[in-house]
Amino acid sequence: MKNLQLTIALVIAFTSNISYALQLQALPVNNHLSSVKFIPPPPPPDRSAAGSRGGAASRGCDAANQTVTALVPTYQQTLKQGKEADVSITQVWGLTSAEHPSFLFFVPYNASSIANIEFVLQEETNNKSQTLYRTYLTPPKSPGIISVHYPPNQGSLQVGKMYHWFFKVRVQCDQKQSTKLDYADGWVQRVNQNSKLTEQLKQATPQQKATLYTANGVWYDAIVSLAELRYKNPHNETLLANWTTLLNSVGLEAIANQPLINCCEPILNNKNFSKSQSFLPTVPSSK
Repeated sequence: MKNLQLTIALVIAFTSNISYALQLQALPVNNHLSSVKFIPPPPPPDRSAAGSRGGAASRGCDAANQTVTALVPTYQQTLKQGKEADVSITQVWGLTSAEHPSFLFFVPYNASSIANIEFVLQEETNNKSQTLYRTYLTPPKSPGIISVHYPPNQGSLQVGKMYHWFFKVRVQCDQKQSTKLDYADGWVQRVNQNSKLTEQLKQATPQQKATLYTANGVWYDAIVSLAELRYKNPHNETLLANWTTLLNSVGLEAIANQPLINCCEPILNNKNFSKSQSFLPTVPSSK
């Protein structure tokens, strides 16, 4: 019986490592995005992707009872703690096929209330964390959804590895008050795609690419593809409807109508970062 249990455990562990690659199969590219919903892949089988998609409470200022929110799916996992106690863990996690992915966040503050914005990406190896990238960003002038890019001059994400990101907004309503932290943290994992799907993506239109990514559960690529379309066509009602449907599918309907803001530039990279620099002055966006 013990040998059988061990064999089953090994099979589960093995299939959990390869299932993501097997899911990225080619689909007809003539499907309209609205006909293909986001199909979430199974989350990591352990607690390694625990995170927080958004702040637990409003930080005040001009946030209108809203908090920093990452545009990422969440999964609820229940862990057994002894015979009676169960612990619920929220996993904040998604897949990408990109070597240098982008991340989307909702920032509910005006620039005048933001002391600084920090983004950190860490690599997880053998339960140890190593910072790959750390930067501060110019804050958006007004509340909205921003994009943060992992730059191409940094090392590529490796297939199968888990990467932990942190998005921190330090808020200061006025000079008389202390700075407060509003943040989100979650995970990204790079996955391979088969050669036929790769060829289809090369030939697909931007909207067809979003269709393929949503159907294959590749969240980061799907939402970035659709966001780029909306940047270029902000008044397109069909794209807005598709965007709303996608966010609703992962419980983000509360921010579906927030504007997409074309910002924010890095103002300090990880090579120049010093631990003694805990805060940076607000730098207005040039865009």
